[in-house]
Amino acid sequence: MGRVLQFSDVHFGREHRDACAAALDYAHAVPSDLILITGDVTQQGLPDEFAAAGDWIRRMPEPTFVIVGNHDVPYWSLGARLFYPWRAFEHAIGHPAHDHQFLSDAVMVRGVVTARGWQARLNWSKGVIDLNQTRDAAEALRQAPAGALRILACHHPLVEMIGAPMTGEVKRGAAAAAIFAEAGVDLIATGHVHVPFALPIRLADHCSYAVGCGTLSDRERGAPPSFNQIDWDANEIVVTAITWTGDRFEPGQTWRLPRRQDTRKRSTAPDPNTPGQREQAAT
Repeated sequence: MGRVLQFSDVHFGREHRDACAAALDYAHAVPSDLILITGDVTQQGLPDEFAAAGDWIRRMPEPTFVIVGNHDVPYWSLGARLFYPWRAFEHAIGHPAHDHQFLSDAVMVRGVVTARGWQARLNWSKGVIDLNQTRDAAEALRQAPAGALRILACHHPLVEMIGAPMTGEVKRGAAAAAIFAEAGVDLIATGHVHVPFALPIRLADHCSYAVGCGTLSDRERGAPPSFNQIDWDANEIVVTAITWTGDRFEPGQTWRLPRRQDTRKRSTAPDPNTPGQREQAAT
């Protein structure tokens, strides 16, 4: 019924070149409804890193949807961090940082920024989520066409994975996860921790899932480079970590997730062509 390929944490400047090239080949060989990239496309937000990231993304099959990560801030520019942290990202990648949305009959994705140029704690790499933006995103996803998979995309995991090599420590993350679960969001797709995972969010009907993606960089944290293939039908969502073996990608760990049943009728569901509801992703 549908497929999304999720990539994350490519970290151009520290990218795994062979894995990045093979990932492009895989994306062109395996048809999908969307290429989703969940942040940290650069290592230090330098111009040459953004140029390489933009070139790689433009070589992906369309449509694409890209959100920002904490490494996508110009690392060495305090002025940019304070006043326009996402200008370089938006210029080079061609996707807006805020209120980014993709909609088709098969899938709807909404992005929320969890990275910050700076924040009132020592570790600026950790996450923060705004609950007003959360509510707006949840309401938009609630209005998705009947039968469409509903995905919230952000960089930091809103709920921590036990045993992960690092944490997101997202301020207000638990409250945001509850809002998305109550709105019937199917997946919260994230990166940041560099290892793949899929687990139920123990809120609402337990049919919202946190899905984390591995890295395509050499900044491995106990797991080889990987990306996620997300397939679904009316009853099940299957997440497969497509894993680098040293010279190619092969299917690795798989999670089979029961899908929430959408009881709405297409004839009475919200019209996706209503102004404000249909925003195709920039490609």
